Amino acid sequence: MPLTKVLITVKTYPSISAKYDELVCTAGFREDGSWIRIYPIAFRKKTFAEKYSKYDWIEMDLVKNESDFRPESYRPFSHDTPIKIIDKVDTASNWAIRKQAVLGKVHYNLSELIAEAKDKSISTSFAVFKPTRVLDFKIEEVDRDWDKDKMKKLVHLRSQMDLFKQEVEEDMFQVVRKLPYKFSYLFEDVEGKQSCLMIEDWEIGQLYWNCLDKHKDETKAIADVRAKYMDDFAKTKDLFFYLGTTQLHHYTSHNPFIIIGTFHPKKELQQSLF
Repeated sequence: MPLTKVLITVKTYPSISAKYDELVCTAGFREDGSWIRIYPIAFRKKTFAEKYSKYDWIEMDLVKNESDFRPESYRPFSHDTPIKIIDKVDTASNWAIRKQAVLGKVHYNLSELIAEAKDKSISTSFAVFKPTRVLDFKIEEVDRDWDKDKMKKLVHLRSQMDLFKQEVEEDMFQVVRKLPYKFSYLFEDVEGKQSCLMIEDWEIGQLYWNCLDKHKDETKAIADVRAKYMDDFAKTKDLFFYLGTTQLHHYTSHNPFIIIGTFHPKKELQQSLF
């Protein structure tokens, strides 16, 4: 089987799974422009050479994830399938090459996109979406600790794995910190429909922790996150959302999409006709 090439555009903030440990959902575009989801991947346990960034072209052995009905869902052939980074798409000429890869199909009507997701003959679970107007950036405090039952199962899983080692080594891998805040965009689509969608992007989580390390103050940290996502991205950039569904809520939720990333080149200057 030939290896699959993927331009990575999405990396979600790590989540805790009692079955698989700590996981990241990765997604991007194949060479033909179609979306592909790669899950599960224990990203932070990969070697340094395998830790890809957004807009890296990677190559790996992928197979259809038969436990996920969504057509874009694939998984690594095995848990130790190697990942090869083969190229990087830069931001030259106001993201010109990135735009060619990302903006081939853009959605503007959220109701139509949701209808595509609910149609079992299509089951769209990824999209590039252009909000007509961003109304607000919402910040809500949430639980500060991971689910205790999941953490207990995860600890048990690791202890069972230690039984198969010749020497029990201290587990130096620390579970990623849980974000104490939920970040969301409130926006309108082309029909004036208002929606509020949560953002589950690795970048927003890392931005929060970087700002907290800088200020040592949560109020100042979340103010910096708001400044970046509202005052910068929403007001001064040409903002698009990467939208994705969750498997659990794909057919059952009124709106199964969440924001799994942003695409934000500079606004193009309008050329004068005179």
